[in-house]
Amino acid sequence: MANVTVSCLHCHQAHVDKMGFSANGKQRYVCRNSNCRRTFILDYQHRGCIPGMDKTIVDMAMNGSGIRDTSRVLGISQTTVIETLKKKRRYSMKSTMPC
Repeated sequence: MANVTVSCLHCHQAHVDKMGFSANGKQRYVCRNSNCRRTFILDYQHRGCIPGMDKTIVDMAMNGSGIRDTSRVLGISQTTVIETLKKKRRYSMKSTMPC
């Protein structure tokens, strides 16, 4: 039997426990670090759900890549790219609005 050490994708601590399965049968984990307490999956079925993918999408958009180019390079759908950019724009507009 192989033993694989799992560390948290967010805080990189090794204090991780299993926490059931997702709807599509993937093993879910929970970080036991008191500052983190996040759940995550090691092998996502959809590439758009991978942590850090939204930052990659925004970086590619800022460097002049189009929606089709970004979706082709990252292997995600065009709808995911558009929705991520809309979401990021909404958050950036709220932070720059005067009170």
